[in-house]
Amino acid sequence: MADPLKYVRKNILALKPYSTARDEFKGGDISVWVDANESPYNNGVNRYPDPHQKLLKEKISLAKGGISVDSIFVGGAGSDEAIDITFRVFCEPGVDNAIVITPSYGVYGVAAAINDVALREVQLNDDFTLPVDKFLAAADEHTKLMWICSPNNPTGNAYAVEQLEALADSFDGILVVDEAYVDFSDKGSLLPRLPKHPNLVVLQTFSKAWGMAGLRAGMAFACKEIIDLYSRVKYPYNMNGPTQAELMKRMDCDISEKVSEIKAEAEWLARNLAKARCVRNVYPTDANFLLVKFDDANAMYDYLIDNGVIVRNRSTMPGCAGCLRITVGTPDENRRIMKLINEYNS
Repeated sequence: MADPLKYVRKNILALKPYSTARDEFKGGDISVWVDANESPYNNGVNRYPDPHQKLLKEKISLAKGGISVDSIFVGGAGSDEAIDITFRVFCEPGVDNAIVITPSYGVYGVAAAINDVALREVQLNDDFTLPVDKFLAAADEHTKLMWICSPNNPTGNAYAVEQLEALADSFDGILVVDEAYVDFSDKGSLLPRLPKHPNLVVLQTFSKAWGMAGLRAGMAFACKEIIDLYSRVKYPYNMNGPTQAELMKRMDCDISEKVSEIKAEAEWLARNLAKARCVRNVYPTDANFLLVKFDDANAMYDYLIDNGVIVRNRSTMPGCAGCLRITVGTPDENRRIMKLINEYNS
């Protein structure tokens, strides 16, 4: 198997990470903490948090089928911190490039631009399937990363894990698969396949199925060597203590019932949208949203806003002309949306 370290920037391999006071503390019966220049007055947040989120990672490990804590990175801003760090670890600014499918999640492009990494976009097929040959053909000796969102945003479709595994085997670089919506998909996750693919990074988030978008927490999973590099590059205390505690508390909740309801509501919405006179196409989804093509997407977007409903207009994205992205809401919200759409120009 390929050594993932061969794709890493030389300065990152040589980087000596910042050592916090909590890193240097090896354990003991301590009653006086005067090592980190903190306030001594206990107000619940006067102490620095665990910089490595050990307890949270143990909980994530259990939730993800026992994946090693050494293979887990936890970051802030949802998955966006992990996205940025991936560019910083693997791509030499102004030299290396990355490949991304289009249409897809826009932060990949923003993070590439911030890190001065050229982004090569490969258009999905008309049915939003992967053009694997074109994907591989777009790579050269300076291509360090490939990004695939599965289920993809905004198209909603997921790709077979076998197809993604084959791509990881064929690509001489790091394949990043963003599984933000994987809990809604029946296609499965690549997490169990990580040991077979040292050049694979899998992103997940607490923002979607877990219902914790406001806490801004995401995860990256990879071999220990890659996660060690992420831990070197991240800022020392990249997740505050109250967020860590709240995540652990909320992870005790069973989300399966709500996920099942969202999937059932997605099917209901898809069936009913397909019957609407102003709808041209409802694309299949493996996520908690639907990409819907309208006769006049801009007019529909404005009409829904005028009636108190906000959706996402994706009409300007490649391959999405005339399309709105509609997130699955509560049953009452979904029926209100359908009522409005059926009343449009009635």
